[in-house]
Amino acid sequence: MRYQEDAPRGLYYQGRGTASQPLYRYQEVRDKLPEPVLAGHDAWLGCYEYAWTLAFSNARRPAPESGFISNFVDAAFNQDFFLWDTVFITMFTDLARPFLPGIEALDNFYVKQLPDGEIPRELVRQTGADMEYWVNHRGLPLHSYFHNQYGFRRLFSQKAPAPEEMYYPDLGRPQDETAYYTLDNLNHPLLAWGELQSFSQTGNLSRLAEVLPPLLRQYGAMKTLLRHANGLYVSDWASMDNSPRNRYLGCALDTSCEMTLFAENLLDIIGILERADLCRRDEGLTGSLERDRAALTEAVNRLMWDEDRGFYFDLCRDGSRAPVRTAAAFWALAAGIADKTQGERLVQALEDPRSFKRLHRTPVCAADEEGYDPRGGYWRGSVWAPINTMILYGLERYGYHKLAAGIALNHLDAVARVWEQTGTIWENYPPDSISSADADKRDFVGWSGIGPTRYLLRYGIGLAPDAPALRLNWNPDPALLRQGPLGCRRFRFGGPEDGGGFETEIETDLCIRPEGGKLSVTAAANRPYTLVLNLAPRRFTLEVGASPATLDLGSL
Repeated sequence: MRYQEDAPRGLYYQGRGTASQPLYRYQEVRDKLPEPVLAGHDAWLGCYEYAWTLAFSNARRPAPESGFISNFVDAAFNQDFFLWDTVFITMFTDLARPFLPGIEALDNFYVKQLPDGEIPRELVRQTGADMEYWVNHRGLPLHSYFHNQYGFRRLFSQKAPAPEEMYYPDLGRPQDETAYYTLDNLNHPLLAWGELQSFSQTGNLSRLAEVLPPLLRQYGAMKTLLRHANGLYVSDWASMDNSPRNRYLGCALDTSCEMTLFAENLLDIIGILERADLCRRDEGLTGSLERDRAALTEAVNRLMWDEDRGFYFDLCRDGSRAPVRTAAAFWALAAGIADKTQGERLVQALEDPRSFKRLHRTPVCAADEEGYDPRGGYWRGSVWAPINTMILYGLERYGYHKLAAGIALNHLDAVARVWEQTGTIWENYPPDSISSADADKRDFVGWSGIGPTRYLLRYGIGLAPDAPALRLNWNPDPALLRQGPLGCRRFRFGGPEDGGGFETEIETDLCIRPEGGKLSVTAAANRPYTLVLNLAPRRFTLEVGASPATLDLGSL
């Protein structure tokens, strides 16, 4: 085994971290946060405020002995710090910068990166140590500690399995390198995606330059350690703890799609930095990433797409397609793998009440599959904020903006109504009732804060910033416009001139008012930017500055 417990960490990341910055209480900064303006949805607004209250209460400064370097919002799950939770958490906490830890929370994973590029998905929050179950202490071939012995919420009470009882994926090729971590700790490589989502909000070029080296190393490690001879990627339970898919898993649909997206994200980051003269063109590197992306796209479509069923499936260990339809298939939209016709068929599945279009959208498992649980059952049917966020991203990528907004507002409304019933926000939700059902983790902000905050601002109010272009795209929901004024006070996004520092962020107030059957928009900001207002089929452009700018939009 090449790496020991004292192996050097974080060799490729040079960021300074944010641990020296203050942590704020919600009441201190409440009147500095974005304030949605909309009529007729008091529950949405109340849940929005409650989500921020929980997020601020879960903000943490790294423990001195942890080795972490940046403040973060805790996953609200247990005593550990989770990678994919934190990626999704940053997608809404960046909206509250600089008052709440945002994208810089990912620094804490970069500084724990091993020399071969491996980044763990789970670390002990207080000490910064590895989750001991997920370390390959014996130097065994790639394996999963938990896959064959999975017991729901029983990890800490179960006896450690013997090596011969563990799951060893067949890569179909020699394993030239030994992983330091087990397969349990090497899933959901979403850091680059999270960084680019943040870049659209902040325009922080210097951050992209800092994170590129560790991201490239992580990509290389995943490719070396997890890629099957067929070009796809193996996984185990893949953090979908008790999903009906798990007993079939050989090559994982989500991991394979995420690695396709990873390659694309790296190419995007390199392109952004090249255009800003912050890195030099490396034809060998970009060519390799482009070939990887093309080859993986081809492999997913050839091996995982079922033309008769119009859906993507995991592969079993014998190479056949697994029989279970899960939301993992929609990663093919997020990664741009599906062609136009395949995308249409995935959308048909999303719109089918027998499978994914349930009362509360979108369940993680199709309702007409064996093993589906209408009360949620954790990963057997529950609605999860990160899965919905991935689906929305994929739908927007393929031009299904109306459907994306519909799913987002359906989720927002359900979360807000359950908040009214129970007084809290839950880890997950049942698909077939507006309730908390069998969810058992309350006050979960954590990634469940995405719905009440990001979805409200992006899909209810309709605000989608493009910080590098100093542009704010506004796509207001027509139904909400008919109910009264719609807009936001103190919406913040960054500018590109100096890396999007807090002191140069744009802060804007904007509102559309329906009066006498006609609409008018008013906007003002501390710095100039371009507002692009889309009221299909009409489109308006307004240059916004310190003096309020007003534009008559005509009839509703």
